[in-house]
Amino acid sequence: MMLPMDVQIYFSLNPTDMRKAINGLMLLVADQLKLDPASGHLFLFSNKRGDKLKALYYERDCFTLWYRRLEKGRFKLPKVRSGHIEITQEQFTWLLNSFDFAKMSPVQPQTYTGFY
Repeated sequence: MMLPMDVQIYFSLNPTDMRKAINGLMLLVADQLKLDPASGHLFLFSNKRGDKLKALYYERDCFTLWYRRLEKGRFKLPKVRSGHIEITQEQFTWLLNSFDFAKMSPVQPQTYTGFY
């Protein structure tokens, strides 16, 4: 995911219903985070279980929505699950690569033998 170097990344720590699409996430950004969803910043959301992430990003007159789902395991999320934090692009990369924020250690690789 290519982002401008100056983009700010806001991570909502409240568990989010992953059925929400662009409009629903825009409302969360405006109502809960008290931020402008069209500001050009990236807004990150996770579900209660911690195995799904959605990122909402606005650029050049359009919104983009990214969705990431782990087949096994969970993302290493902050322990506090309310409010929001600002994270760096490096921390965002660590999160997408399943590194632990606090310990900076990778999750053990999973070997998949079947999907059903």
